[in-house]
Amino acid sequence: MGVPIVWTQDPAANKLLETDPLALLIGMVLDQQVKMEKAFGGPYELQKRLGRLDAGEIASMDPARLDAVFRERPALHRFPGNMARRVQAMSAVIVKHYVCYAGSVWRDARTGDELAARIAKLPGFGEMKTKILVAILAKRFGVKPPGWEKQAATWHSVADVDSVESMAQAREVKREMKAKAKH
Repeated sequence: MGVPIVWTQDPAANKLLETDPLALLIGMVLDQQVKMEKAFGGPYELQKRLGRLDAGEIASMDPARLDAVFRERPALHRFPGNMARRVQAMSAVIVKHYVCYAGSVWRDARTGDELAARIAKLPGFGEMKTKILVAILAKRFGVKPPGWEKQAATWHSVADVDSVESMAQAREVKREMKAKAKH
């Protein structure tokens, strides 16, 4: 593994992101319209509320119950209902296509194109998130199938964050990219 993850103020939340592929995917799903620290702290809080993170359990959970878990104060996201549905849908894909193990999304990818295609099929992952996750997997976890470079984010993203300063830089780049996209 590469540089330790320091995406939240909580070392336990950071450790979960490093050791649990489902937590990493959930954090990526939640990384939308909230601070990155909030998004990536979400999997740890969800684990505390559920007792553990398990794709099968999340996928089969009563949607109203999962929604309530996301809405408990403090809410896991600015849009708890939408994110509960996305996390549940993503978990269902993990169950159906990856035998409940989130790490299989990247473990068995033979090429960068295949890796990106697998990630892009997950609910909540558009083109930018796919590129960021490919970069995270390469830089943080050594997942580098042939051709991964052309599928990875080329801008400073959360994949490059190793300090409070670099988190601020990633946030600024994200802000600039959003402003450019609006124009």
